[in-house]
Formats: sequence, structure tokens, C-alpha cells
Amino acid sequence: MGVDKSLVGRWVKGTIHPGEHNLARLTTVFREYFPDITLADWYEDRAEMARRIGIVFHGAAPLGPDLLAEGPFAKMVEASKPEMEFRAPAYEGFWRTTRPSVMMPDQLFHDYGIFRIDENGMLDIEMEGSGLHFTGWMLPMSGNVYVFLFDPVGRTPLIVLMKGVTLPRAITLEGLLLLSALDSGRTPAALPILVERLGDLSGDHEADKARLRKIIEEKPDPIDPVSDEDRDRLLFRDVGPAAAAAGGSLYMAVGGAFSRGTTTDGLKG
Repeated sequence: MGVDKSLVGRWVKGTIHPGEHNLARLTTVFREYFPDITLADWYEDRAEMARRIGIVFHGAAPLGPDLLAEGPFAKMVEASKPEMEFRAPAYEGFWRTTRPSVMMPDQLFHDYGIFRIDENGMLDIEMEGSGLHFTGWMLPMSGNVYVFLFDPVGRTPLIVLMKGVTLPRAITLEGLLLLSALDSGRTPAALPILVERLGDLSGDHEADKARLRKIIEEKPDPIDPVSDEDRDRLLFRDVGPAAAAAGGSLYMAVGGAFSRGTTTDGLKG
């Protein structure tokens, strides 16, 4: 098929469905075994399709993770569709994250990766850093951006909530990262995170994959970097009763001051 194995897995689970282009390619593959199958068959009732091509259809309700297609996450995907169609292109590109560490609180770490709209209209994310490889989805909703990631080392989800932008091309995003630390107790933690654009996609999938590998190796700076002073003010800020009494914040929150974008003529905001 020429697609990632993870995408096929999502088709099998029903999390997402192949677009017409991939359905046509699937039809070509399946014709080696079922010569009478056509593209139109994919749009029929599954039991009827199974009867027509002579296979057994198991109609029992899926169990465990396979419920995802009809569960709460599917409802979030559905709710995000209007903004996904309108706002997703603003976030496509190559990005670098900057985040503090739970285990080494005075250290900052970077992840490098790509945000890209896939053929099913979802905003896919792939990030690498510190020996970890994260994949997942980004959902723009209600002016914010929700990111759900997973990595095979930590074996737990990561959730990022960021303040979105209103201009056509996001440059910097400010947010909060929720994770289980890789310490012995797998400590749950919430940390501030800064996400900065490294560049734009070319539209050539293979060329963009090659550029991503180069970015991960070379670790370039963002195209419009936040100053070290502003970065540290964001990532190492104080919160709590004492901070609130001094005019600061009682809770860690995303004010959105660092989330900004541009227009094609260079207007920033």
C-alpha cells in the first residue's frame, strides 16, 4: 500500500477510515484474492459485502481499545472537525519543543518533529528527542489546541494543551504538558512547554520525511526564536499562594502571550 503500518492499524480498529484514494488501492490489492470486488463495495453494508465476496463477517461488538471508534475520543475528533478544516493548515510544519524535566528540574530538553495533515484530514504529529519517539494527533478546538501523544518507551499517553493562534500560520505555541515521568514512581506531572516553528512543509511527503530526519540530526534553531529571558520566564515561573499574593498566578495556566502567528505579508500577532 505504501503507507505507514500505524495507519493500517487505525483502519483495522476503525479509528479512522481510508480515503477514496486508498480505498482504490485497497481494491487493487484485494482483487488478487477476490476478483469481483469493486470500489463501490466499500460503501455497502459490511455484512452484505462479506456475503458478496464469500468471507465470514464477524458482527460482534469490538472489545477493549477497538471501542475507540465509537468512544469519547471519536466524539472529540468529531467536535473538532469544523476548526480542523479551517485551522489545521496554520499548524502544519516542522517544530521544536522546549520543556523542563521532572527528573532534572534545572535542565531544558528539546523534541524535534513534524505536524502534518494526513489524507483523512487528521493533524498527525511525530516528534523525537532524548531517545524518545512520540506519535499522535492534534485537535484544534475552541481556540485551543489539544495534543494526544504516545511513545513506546514510557508506554503512557502524553497530553499537551496549548493556546491556539488566529492568524494563518502559527509561529510559536505556549502550553502545558501532562505526563508520567520516567522515574521509579512514574510520577504524574504538569509542566509548561514552548513549541516553536522550524520551517514549512514542501508538500512532497518523501522530501518532508527526509528533511525531518535532517532536522533531528542537526537540531536547528527556530525561525523566530523566543529570547532566552522570555523562555525562562515562561518555563520556570512561580505559581501558588505566595506568587498570587505578589501579583502572580495561583495555578499554572496558559496565558497565551507566547502563542503567535503570522500572515503571508508578515503581520504578526
